[in-house]
Amino acid sequence: MTKIEEFVKLITGRFDNKEQFDAMKKAGKTYPYAQHVNTVCNDKIKNLPADFKGMFIVEESYYENEGKRHASPHLFLITEKEDRILLSSYEIPNGEDKNTFSYEFMKEVEYIELKKSKKFTPALYYERNGVWEGGSTSITNIK
Repeated sequence: MTKIEEFVKLITGRFDNKEQFDAMKKAGKTYPYAQHVNTVCNDKIKNLPADFKGMFIVEESYYENEGKRHASPHLFLITEKEDRILLSSYEIPNGEDKNTFSYEFMKEVEYIELKKSKKFTPALYYERNGVWEGGSTSITNIK
């Protein structure tokens, strides 16, 4: 398995913070409940370059706090750079609702129509002793 495949396997799937949420609730603290659904979406991107080795991922994050729920979707590109993993953010494609964007309802989009986010500092990760470390000023480390 390549480094990019290992990294993508680690960050894709369904995740939540139920244990942390329950502990905070038990301690009497208000804390948001979060759910994340991360899915590779290269199958919905048309005309990727023949030599393209990256993986686009739709990250669907849902937060619930005091009975209110909101979504925070993202589109990321994962690439390998000199034995490290680079995570770059892309704008939600034109024609998609930025509040409800999800893999399930994502329309096919042309690769050349995708735009890199200017607000996001790309994150660089490396593996050391079986642990992925790194990040950027935009997101926190994965450990």
